[in-house]
Amino acid sequence: MSDQPNKQNQTNLERRDIIKGLATVPVFGLFLANLWRKMSRDAAKKANLLSNLIQEKSAPAVISGLSDSKHLNIGVIGYGGRGGHLVRGAGFATPSWTDRASENARKNKLDKGFATFMSQEDLNVSLVGVCDLFDVNANNGIAASANEVRPGSKPSKSAVRYRHYKELLANDEIDAVIIATPDHWHSRISIDAAKAGKHVYCEKGMTRTFDEAVDVYDTIIETGIKFQLGHQNRQVEANEKAKQIIKQGLLGPINMVELTTNRNSPWGAWVWNIHPDANAKTLDWDMFQEPSPNKIPFGKEALERFFRWRCWYDYGTGLSGDLFSHDFDALNQIMDIGIPKYASSTGGIYFYKDGRDVPDVWNATLEYPDKDLTVLYSATLSSNNPRGNRIMGHDATMQMGGQSGGGSVHGFVVTADSESTQYKERLQSGIINPKYPIYTYSPGSKQIDGVTSATSRYFANKGLLYTYREGKRVDPTHLHIKDWLDSIRNDGTPKCNIEVAFHEAVACHMATESYFQGRRIEWDPVNRKLI
Repeated sequence: MSDQPNKQNQTNLERRDIIKGLATVPVFGLFLANLWRKMSRDAAKKANLLSNLIQEKSAPAVISGLSDSKHLNIGVIGYGGRGGHLVRGAGFATPSWTDRASENARKNKLDKGFATFMSQEDLNVSLVGVCDLFDVNANNGIAASANEVRPGSKPSKSAVRYRHYKELLANDEIDAVIIATPDHWHSRISIDAAKAGKHVYCEKGMTRTFDEAVDVYDTIIETGIKFQLGHQNRQVEANEKAKQIIKQGLLGPINMVELTTNRNSPWGAWVWNIHPDANAKTLDWDMFQEPSPNKIPFGKEALERFFRWRCWYDYGTGLSGDLFSHDFDALNQIMDIGIPKYASSTGGIYFYKDGRDVPDVWNATLEYPDKDLTVLYSATLSSNNPRGNRIMGHDATMQMGGQSGGGSVHGFVVTADSESTQYKERLQSGIINPKYPIYTYSPGSKQIDGVTSATSRYFANKGLLYTYREGKRVDPTHLHIKDWLDSIRNDGTPKCNIEVAFHEAVACHMATESYFQGRRIEWDPVNRKLI
């Protein structure tokens, strides 16, 4: 019986403790709720911190209604891989492409290529002329002009095939031309087209040499035609948002920019297939090489050079004009840097020992002393490691592409610098953690697509495959063609007009000349010379 009171007291004690504990539950619950709210508020402050600082500007929507505007007749000169994409941007695809794209969409619901094409705006144009030195390409262009599987109204008739570009330019019915030949033909055709009164869309690089760039610039200014260079990244929504952030000074003083290209595939190194139907009868090799400084007879090497022309400086502009040009133009769009004062470059052929003379590893440095800015570019064709582009300011860094989390075409991330003066108080209070982004821009992040190949991922990452407008996936090439046609109809200024095209051309040629001469190249803006 002596143990009973002790057991009773213990029971009473436990009961009292339970009652006390229960009594505190509401208080503890309130504490947890308040803590959760505080954590949520802190998270909100840390997430997209710059959103409160950015003066929001809505992106332009895709404008419809061109069907009521002036009808334009266009011709294409050069209907290879890029020419085909440009013409698709205008609304014309080969039956083989639409069949393949629709079949891919049927097999894979994530593949949006066909849907993106068919949802394009009808640009109210007809493809009436095709010129190509390879019969297969020319026939494909004609087939595309008459393909009824397209956005908008059906074509009225097939395009006419021309053997020489001057014959196409002589057609008074043609209002404008798309030039998608190899680079060594760009200057001749652009100048002749402008003098013939044809508006010009020219694929990048603008010219093969610096002197040609000056000649093209002078002719376009003299004739007054509408000129658009083929940098479709000018249509990428993220670039305009990035420009807005930088203009408002949210990165602080910017003294260093890093631009990169990494590709690691034969296709990415321009080792393209040689068409089995290519021979001396179906391909006009003598005409192809006519503007090139060095001539070779038709044969196996000629076929390699025709289909893999980017590997030789006789016809192309190398890593500078083909790849660096995209990143430079995007940076010029974002920061308005213009032509550098100095350029220097190095590189070599380290991986692809296939007879090319264009380097597969190349680095360039552009100096802007008046802007207190250095731009670094590095490229390799033997590594697929994603590095992205970085605009580095005193207060924050903007990462576009690569492993940043910005991901691809649709966006970028901004991360504060640990030694920032603009964000010093926020850093000290813990509102900003320099390990995590303070702003993320990714309008297409919720959309999933079927981009799987290394090539497709590369183009998507660079903003060359698709972009978004008000959440809608759009081909930037289509938007770029539309911008050019709009400028023709409305007497407007294309986004990649002759002035900014000249900036890109001179900067790239400066870097290329540095590689050739093994020294730093200087731009003389007064005399428009490289010294």
